[in-house]
Amino acid sequence: MKSVSSHLFGEQESLGGIEMPAPENLGDNYFVARAVYSENFFQEENERKEKVPKTLRDRLAKECSCSAKRILGIIKSVFPVLDWLPKYKLKQWLPGDIISGLSTGLIATLQGLAFALLAEVPVGYGLYSAFFPILPYFFLGTSKHLAVGPFPITSLMIGSLILQLAPDENFPLASNTTDFSNVTGVDVAARDAQRVIIASSVTVLAGIIQLALGVLQVGFIVRYLSVPLVGGFTTAAAFHVFVSQLKIALSVPTQSYIGVLSVIYTLIDIFRNIRQTNIADFIAALITFIVCVIVKEINVRFKDKIKVPIPIEVIVTIVATGISYGANLEKKYNAGIIKSIPTGFLPPVSPDASLFSQMGTSAFSIAIVGYAVAVSVAKVFGTKHGYPIDGNQEFIALGISNIFGGCFSNFLAGTALSRTAVQESTGGKTQVAGLLSAVIVMIAILIVGKLLEPLQKSVLAAIVIANLKGMFWQVFDIPVLWRQNRVDCLIWIVTWIAAILLGLDLGLLVGVCFELLTVVLRAQFPFSTSLGNVPNTDIYKNLKRYKNLVEPKGVKIFKFSSPLFFGSVDYFKEKLNNAVGFDPVRVFNKRTKALKKIQSLIKKGQLRATREGVITDGSVANEGFEDEGESQEEVPDVPTKEVEIQVDWNSELPIKIQVPKVTIHSLVFDFSAVSFMDIVGVRIFKMVVRQFERIGIKIYVVAYEDHVLKKLENCGFFDENLKKDMFYLTIHDAVVHIHTQTMFKDVQDPIFEKISLMQELKEPLEEVQDDVEELEDQNQGHAGFSY
Repeated sequence: MKSVSSHLFGEQESLGGIEMPAPENLGDNYFVARAVYSENFFQEENERKEKVPKTLRDRLAKECSCSAKRILGIIKSVFPVLDWLPKYKLKQWLPGDIISGLSTGLIATLQGLAFALLAEVPVGYGLYSAFFPILPYFFLGTSKHLAVGPFPITSLMIGSLILQLAPDENFPLASNTTDFSNVTGVDVAARDAQRVIIASSVTVLAGIIQLALGVLQVGFIVRYLSVPLVGGFTTAAAFHVFVSQLKIALSVPTQSYIGVLSVIYTLIDIFRNIRQTNIADFIAALITFIVCVIVKEINVRFKDKIKVPIPIEVIVTIVATGISYGANLEKKYNAGIIKSIPTGFLPPVSPDASLFSQMGTSAFSIAIVGYAVAVSVAKVFGTKHGYPIDGNQEFIALGISNIFGGCFSNFLAGTALSRTAVQESTGGKTQVAGLLSAVIVMIAILIVGKLLEPLQKSVLAAIVIANLKGMFWQVFDIPVLWRQNRVDCLIWIVTWIAAILLGLDLGLLVGVCFELLTVVLRAQFPFSTSLGNVPNTDIYKNLKRYKNLVEPKGVKIFKFSSPLFFGSVDYFKEKLNNAVGFDPVRVFNKRTKALKKIQSLIKKGQLRATREGVITDGSVANEGFEDEGESQEEVPDVPTKEVEIQVDWNSELPIKIQVPKVTIHSLVFDFSAVSFMDIVGVRIFKMVVRQFERIGIKIYVVAYEDHVLKKLENCGFFDENLKKDMFYLTIHDAVVHIHTQTMFKDVQDPIFEKISLMQELKEPLEEVQDDVEELEDQNQGHAGFSY
């Protein structure tokens, strides 16, 4: 193998028409002198590592090995608390955890009450949901800052399911079985009891799903929920939350809608009944909303100066409760208040397994959304503080937390970003802060709960709406996404529209399907380009992007930026033909047809074949050589001498058959972006290579991955005509090789047939009718698609 520089010669040299002078200013330049590496030559000079596959016995022995260190590692992976608790720095961390636990506990108490309204269960059950899930997560979770508890979106999804399975119409009072528009016509106690059972059952089922996914180590499933998809979905969910709380803040009567366009119908009902707004509830909600938004903005803007954020929700709740109790708003103004909050804990109850078949799809969606948001928030703070988050262990931790909580009449727990942010920003270092926040919630359940009974529901609704600001502000991501990546922007918009119009369950499904569709389409219709050389370098870039690039003479370099599989092979062929400027099958057929005509005319004596080519007798008119059907006239046998001829297909032929001109002699495939090939991709690529080689174009494959080459071997790509000497490590290796070959010999076209244009040639030349027919014939004749 000849050693060639890259480019390293002191004198000027031409490479495929590219002048490569020696650089005058060395600067940051580097020079490498090495051989041109084909695959065969590289394998000769570099010994491949032998990979010894492990036997099943070896794998089992490794997995089932038992040692004290391994057992301790397994226990710590299942119970991460055993890893960080012994290292707990009491003096440094405990003060921050205490302050953080108190602050988070107060907010968790209020959010538990507020989010219970979204879940369509009595507000007191929100306190249970803010307490019980924290206990298992303390031992099983890998995040040190995640504030486990109710999450507004999953609470709303549970509420939608509850309205579907237990609407008001199913619980009429015996004295009034027809009028459902008035709350007095509904058996509220029976309805709420059934709704609590549904909420706890779907929570247990979602927990089982999360636990199963964690045990099966499929935490990667959350990767299919991309940032644009989650952004569009949570923004749409915020709109659903807003509408559901708006009717409570205004205290206007509406029907309970579920399914497609339910949020639109609810809005229509709100505006239709807007005149029935309770002024006391509306004013309380408006004041609460304004105060919360202003103080939250102050907390954000002056977070460096305010060490502990102002717990405005707690302050507003205390003040509103006092005003409602002192002014007796319920009796004087018919304000809607909480009325009843159970004191103490309820005994555990088993879920209603008979409902599982009706809520399976919803439970899966709720489980995935709750997990995805929780893990995303956990990773944000884990990255900030430098500790890892185990996605599979988080599945297990949240799953067990929800199974445990569901047995105590909870609805699903995840996290709320605002609550977690408070736990971290107030100095929380570990889950000790979460445990202390549970203590605060427990105090509310045992003692304080009864004191909150006069609180207006509209105040809780306003607190929920005020906390939606961050989600609504995601709308401003749209112009940014449009500038950065329009496909991601479309994912955001489609998910948002679908979730608003179709509901959160179907909206999430539509968003995921559309997202996967964009991936498939981008893989099926990828970017492809022709490459040119940057003068005086071994760098090859897109010819359409740079002005100074030069294409090596007679060489086409084609890059396809996608896996070559059954979905992309047709697009691959289309773009390849566009790049080279002709269809190799059509060229071959035209040349075959021309050779038939030439053969016929030679037999008639109208053309003469010599070693220099085909010439015409000047006495014969050119019209005789029009591209017409073959004559049926018998051609007499005239004994002649066999002559080998060449036909220059790029010159003017003595017959009027338009044969497409082929201006290249070499075609280089850049496979640097081809990550894999399937059997269809291998077969089609082999067919393409043969189509180009039979019209005299030499094929080279460069910059391929080893596993792609292995796939070609396994799928029968190589045979007596296609060998590994067409594979080169880089584009420049192939181009230098081509240049070297053209320096010493003329490139000849195999279709320049060493044909015998005599009577002895009995069989006519055949045309290729269609790529597909060729492929089908080969498949029928050979199991391995050999040629």
